[in-house]
Amino acid sequence: MINRRNLVGAGLLGAAGAAATFANPKSGEALSGPAISRSRRRFNMVTTWPKGLPGLGTGAERLAKRIGDLTEGAINVQYFAAGERVGAFDSFDAVAAGNAQAYHAADYYWKGKHPGFAYFAAVPFGLVYVEQNAWLHHMGGQQLWDEVAGSFGLKCFAAGNTGLQMGGWFNKEINSAEDLKGLKMRIPGIGGDMMAKLGVSVVSLPGGQIYEALVSGAIDACEWVGPWNDYFLKFYEAAKYYYWPGVHEPGSTLSFGINASWFGGLTKSQQILIEAACTEENDKMMAEFNANNGIYLTRLRQDHGVQLRRFNEDVYDAFGEGSQATFDEIVQHSDLAKRIHESFVRARKEVGGWMNLSDVPYLIERNRVLGIE
Repeated sequence: MINRRNLVGAGLLGAAGAAATFANPKSGEALSGPAISRSRRRFNMVTTWPKGLPGLGTGAERLAKRIGDLTEGAINVQYFAAGERVGAFDSFDAVAAGNAQAYHAADYYWKGKHPGFAYFAAVPFGLVYVEQNAWLHHMGGQQLWDEVAGSFGLKCFAAGNTGLQMGGWFNKEINSAEDLKGLKMRIPGIGGDMMAKLGVSVVSLPGGQIYEALVSGAIDACEWVGPWNDYFLKFYEAAKYYYWPGVHEPGSTLSFGINASWFGGLTKSQQILIEAACTEENDKMMAEFNANNGIYLTRLRQDHGVQLRRFNEDVYDAFGEGSQATFDEIVQHSDLAKRIHESFVRARKEVGGWMNLSDVPYLIERNRVLGIE
């Protein structure tokens, strides 16, 4: 007797396979039917993160597993940390060429391909997590992301966020914009362009190479993410001054960039499941960073003598001047870059204006009344 439930379940697994035949129970004639088993798709996922790095690395691994689980193994995800299959900064080209099916990264790494990519990760004086989500999902951001990514044969989804990042690790105090001049600092994206405008010698390094450069003195300062990640990379062994608040990455979105041709060959349900897994990880990663940053900031200060320092208004004003000079150049790049920037700025004004009456004053008053520092 044929188990129709099993036949239907097998037919839902991914790409087309060989047709099955079975006997008509009344006539005994051979009949064509749905495939009993279908081929599974191998999915190579490369990243820019060191293997096992809490937050970024483990979040990307969680996403890989979730895609396999949601598709019930129809998409068999093989996860590769930076350097295991391709170098961290080679991830974009590997996926665009079809040598891997997807990457997990911060899209500002690809600003050399097109400056518009940076807006879908983080830019100075940009959007925090909730603002970024509003822009992407309801204010045209995703459509613009599709346009710039599609020109390189990619389809991208938001798949993680680190929230507001710290200003960075410095081996000396920064009391004025003059103190930034001549510093060798690891800082990527538009934030790096901003710093270059202020006289900083900007160095681009993947996460796995920062510690060695900082310890050896090859760089004088660096930024990475925040207390949770930075604790495990041990930056406190080379620099004691930890600055806040960060301006360069106020709500850093992580991207799941998929080869568009490969993605287009999936069933509609598989495409939806991949997008759902990305949306889920976008929420989970942000929650995980918020849950851990406070804990590890305390450890950095109490166990390792890290000294917190706040950028003063003079330094922040310089950041504003440097970032504006960078944006003035970006909008001259192309019509698409200009449209991305203008859409981004409009979202910042509209959503940010509302938050200035809602979240921001509430948090200030709540923390004042309760004595939260």
